[in-house]
Amino acid sequence: MASEVSEKGVVLLGMWASMFGMRARIALEEKGIEYEYREEDLANKSETLLRLNPVHKKIPVLVHDGRTVCESLVILHYIDEVWPAAPSKLLPSDPFARAHARFWADFIDKKVYNAGVNLWKAKGEEAMAEAKNEFIEVMKLLENELGEKSYFGGEVFGFLDIALAGYVPWFGTYELSGGFSMEVELPKLAGWVKRCKERESALKVFPDSEKVNEFLNFLKAKYFL
Repeated sequence: MASEVSEKGVVLLGMWASMFGMRARIALEEKGIEYEYREEDLANKSETLLRLNPVHKKIPVLVHDGRTVCESLVILHYIDEVWPAAPSKLLPSDPFARAHARFWADFIDKKVYNAGVNLWKAKGEEAMAEAKNEFIEVMKLLENELGEKSYFGGEVFGFLDIALAGYVPWFGTYELSGGFSMEVELPKLAGWVKRCKERESALKVFPDSEKVNEFLNFLKAKYFL
């Protein structure tokens, strides 16, 4: 990877399997913003990444005209504020609705990630059953929030959808790890997943589910087996 980042334009540092990196890419794609994507090797972090994000030393990192923005949800807010009409706002205009979307995005970061990790790290029948129940319980809360809507924002694919969309390529690995079906356990959310996968932004960003599963098996073998 080149060590320098241009002082003009938009550059995004990410990693193909990261749900947080995918968020930022989907937001940029949904907004139709031209950007340069740079893949990071998180096992051998580049000098550029360490220089641009010296606090957390992780992706995603957005660089806009030489200025750096870190943390995926912060990046989504930044993209929405800098390009408010390209083509539409990610966050709703109503203050209460914005606060509501932010609450659930925070829920996703605090609950969904940990529930997913606990699921594929679980060893033994009892631990697996507990992890599966935890994951399904967390996702049912999101399914209740979705309700009968096409997207969390209604008919508009917006901020909260993008916050969760980065997990879509991982849902298959969670199903395999826990031995359950989202179609059975979470049918409304499974429908939302299908709609997400059909979006042009997702087609450009989402990796193949089998590739994600292979990556997960690599992580298990390296760190947890």
